[in-house]
Amino acid sequence: MARRFKRAISIVDATTIELVASCLDWAKHRRRKAAAKCHLRLDLHSFLPRFAIIDTARENDAKRSRELCAGIRAGEIVIFDKAYVDFEHLFDLHRRGIFWVTRARDDFKYEGVKKMPKSKNPRILSDELVELTVFYSHRAYPESMRRIVARVQVDGKEVEMVFITNNLEWSAGTITDLYRCRWQIEVFFKQIKQTLQLSDFLGQSANAVRWQVWMALLVYVLLRFVGWINSWAHSFTRLFAVVRCGLWQKWNLESLLKLYGTANGSFRYLGQPEQAYLPHLL
Repeated sequence: MARRFKRAISIVDATTIELVASCLDWAKHRRRKAAAKCHLRLDLHSFLPRFAIIDTARENDAKRSRELCAGIRAGEIVIFDKAYVDFEHLFDLHRRGIFWVTRARDDFKYEGVKKMPKSKNPRILSDELVELTVFYSHRAYPESMRRIVARVQVDGKEVEMVFITNNLEWSAGTITDLYRCRWQIEVFFKQIKQTLQLSDFLGQSANAVRWQVWMALLVYVLLRFVGWINSWAHSFTRLFAVVRCGLWQKWNLESLLKLYGTANGSFRYLGQPEQAYLPHLL
């Protein structure tokens, strides 16, 4: 899906990292629970993180949306979940020439303006232009936006979802496919938390937790770079295991990766550095 667009696509989401409430008072967000939260902007083409904020779980996601999207340029695409919906921020992205795609909240109040041409895709149930009602501040989003209702397959079941976007030209099927790309960031979070074992923390202070999360992100980027320059054909998990086993030996890393295994691998990464869209470069 991402290769169809000759422009950068960013995904914004957050993952919660459970912590021990009895030891980490600064991270408490419920009576008996403590957690940190990593807000991240992921480059869909290269599958590499572009911007991250590590904070407590009690912080509202929408408060971080402006910081996460500050580096996005005009003409690019950003996809995020409904937790990051802030209509004043969405309008700011629209004025900056950025295309955004997200889901509508359950309490989304709107007025229909115009019906869009009926889609040939049987999964598209509705496609229309809408405006915010007086329930919201008029300055929040004074222009029309697009509201699409579609059936999307989730875990083998079809679920009805409502999407909103500021793009009025792309087909409704393209909009829903773009939002489906957002789920790739869940794969990234899984790799970070499971493969790099981001669950046991060496320190108990806020800075100690933040530095360990930052180090995990840095290790991920460095390992992906090592795999790329050495034409690594196996999975990221296997790359991490090989490098970890050779840390305490005097090995030439390039030779170690080239000699690994007896058969050529066939694993394909979700993204590669050379696939990243770099403006002003051919």
